[in-house]
Amino acid sequence: MNRVVDDFEEMSRKADQVQKQTLKDILLKNQSAIYLQKFGINENTTDSEALKALIPLVTDFELEPFIQRMRLIISLFNSSGTSQGRPKFVPFTDELIENTIQLFRTAFAFRNREYPIDDNGRALEFIFSSKQYISTGGVPIGTATTNVYRNPNFKAGMKSIQSLCCSPDEVIFSPDVHQALYCHLLSGILFRDQVQYVFASFAHGLVHAFRTFEQVWGEIVTDIKEGVLSNRITVPSVRYAMSKLLKPNPKLAETIRTKCLSLSNWYGLISAFVLERKVCLWDHDWLHGAVCEEAETLRW
Repeated sequence: MNRVVDDFEEMSRKADQVQKQTLKDILLKNQSAIYLQKFGINENTTDSEALKALIPLVTDFELEPFIQRMRLIISLFNSSGTSQGRPKFVPFTDELIENTIQLFRTAFAFRNREYPIDDNGRALEFIFSSKQYISTGGVPIGTATTNVYRNPNFKAGMKSIQSLCCSPDEVIFSPDVHQALYCHLLSGILFRDQVQYVFASFAHGLVHAFRTFEQVWGEIVTDIKEGVLSNRITVPSVRYAMSKLLKPNPKLAETIRTKCLSLSNWYGLISAFVLERKVCLWDHDWLHGAVCEEAETLRW
């Protein structure tokens, strides 16, 4: 992991050089593309100034016809649509998968350096790989995280650095994200004495998860007390996987019930559930600073 951190810091020290080389590689690799040829891009176009002089600023509407003609797309991901108020289909390629895996490895390496997790520690990860659907052209479409987590190279690439997750794989790959979230919360409580790390892809994911807990905690307490999973979980594979974790535990149920009733406006929720240990809260909003918008809300 130290090597991953060292490589990233070395690139950061010469970021300008790395970005120029990256642009050059992209242009050389794609100079035969119809869109670039349309504006006169050739082997001599290798820097940002030459590119800006030839390529106009455009919207995604103008790029859609070219995206639809692309090849070597393994899947498309459906963006959140926050920039223009509507979702967009973005091509997912093998190269993008590899870059995404490298991003995750770098993020986890920095996290592990600052907040190391011991061998018995677990991660409460609010991650979801919901069901993909097939476009009329036969290309799988899903969210970005769905495409990443379902890619066979992702699990292999992350195996050496990922912490043991509280939730079974069946929960992560549930076709129903609402049922998956409920099970993530339940799993986190069942393994509360091992949780050292809480993760969501975005800060608002943490906010949504714990706001959901405020609404369903009573049902979760009943599940733990009786050792029987709530009827709200209807996906067979998820019910089977979670039922293997559940055993009647009235003592834990009463502990959680007492702690929930003692909290004022839910402040201190996380620390109350992880036996007063320090826990690392982590998300990927640090990439673009959006976590600042959620900082006031992350009161747990």
